[in-house]
Amino acid sequence: MHYMNYGYYIPYRDIKNETLMMVKPFVNYGLTEAKFTSVSHAMTEVAAIAYLLGKGYNPQTAYKLVESWEVNESF
Repeated sequence: MHYMNYGYYIPYRDIKNETLMMVKPFVNYGLTEAKFTSVSHAMTEVAAIAYLLGKGYNPQTAYKLVESWEVNESF
C-alpha cells in the first residue's frame, strides 16, 4: 500500500509495548521527581526527555541533557 510521498507501510513489531517499555522508566522518574519539585516541573522534564527520544537521542543522553537545562530546579 503506497501513500503519496510517505513511502510504504511496514508493520512494526509491537509498537505499543515497545513504546510503553521505553517511557516507563521516565514516567517513574517523573512521579518521584514530582514529590520533590512540582507536578508541572516533573511533567515538563518527562515530556522533554520523551521529545528528545523521539528525535533520536539515546535515553541516557536525553536525561542528562534535560537535567543540564535546570538551574535551581527550574528551566
